[in-house]
Amino acid sequence: MTEHQRPLGSPFSASSTADDVLSGLDLTGTTAVVTGGSSGLGLATARALAAAGARVTVPARRPEAARAALPGLDSCDVVPMDLTDLGSVRAAAERIRAAVDTVDLLMAVAGVMAIPERRVGPGWEGQMAANHFGHFALACELYPLLAAAGGARVVVNSSAGHTLTGIRWHDPHFRTGYDKWLAYGQSKTANALFAVHLDAVGRGDGVRAFALHPGKIITGLQREMTRDEQIERGWIDGQGNVIGADFKTPSQGAATGLWAATSPLLQGRGGLYLEDCDVARVSGPEEPMDDGGVRDYAVAPEAASRLWELSVAATGAGPLR
Repeated sequence: MTEHQRPLGSPFSASSTADDVLSGLDLTGTTAVVTGGSSGLGLATARALAAAGARVTVPARRPEAARAALPGLDSCDVVPMDLTDLGSVRAAAERIRAAVDTVDLLMAVAGVMAIPERRVGPGWEGQMAANHFGHFALACELYPLLAAAGGARVVVNSSAGHTLTGIRWHDPHFRTGYDKWLAYGQSKTANALFAVHLDAVGRGDGVRAFALHPGKIITGLQREMTRDEQIERGWIDGQGNVIGADFKTPSQGAATGLWAATSPLLQGRGGLYLEDCDVARVSGPEEPMDDGGVRDYAVAPEAASRLWELSVAATGAGPLR
């Protein structure tokens, strides 16, 4: 897999916006599902897709707030869904299946970061549940619609945070002691590995999958971090202004996901980790997180297959089809 992790020479860059990436594209007739589509990067993604003509469905934990965030977008539908509740995920998928015959784009943008220890479902660690298990279950439930599209793409938001740790096979739910940053890092590695194996099993049906680092952006993702934590990390000043180097706007943060969803350069490709609107290089184990790239353990097919089996056992997701 790592031999394919090389930049392609995209015409876009870290500074490109959602509008730049979708300029001139007519997505009329395209159906998209965007998790997290009511705030932050998900909202920027949903708005850009709808503006380009796509029909967009936004599964949201707070549907009324989602509808309020998407005023005037008649091509956007909102369905209730809580990623940490598998019953809710399956109910949302059932509603989507009843409304559309195909899904061309599944954009897994929703997520949580560095939250206090939180147990959900059968005692799952909360970040692994929200960031990975919920999206895994949703993709499995919607797979027949993805396969029916004949060229669907699944785009999963990972993060440079994946460099914090691989999958903790011995203790994925941190039952021996919780660390909020390692839990976040593990969930982001899981996002990347999910895309690797989904692409492997889906490519025969024309379903290709990608994971990505959207860049550093201040959005609602930081909502469970204190202001002091964010100041200490150099992200914001005392007035809440973004001062961190190389931070992107939400539109710039959404650009790589939209490039993954639409770029002809990715035709016939998949299972790749992207950043700054291009394929990322493989980074060494000692390289700083902010230097970019993807660790080899986050794109390893064997680990991706093992995580898939773990996820099937955890969620009870059936065979694809």
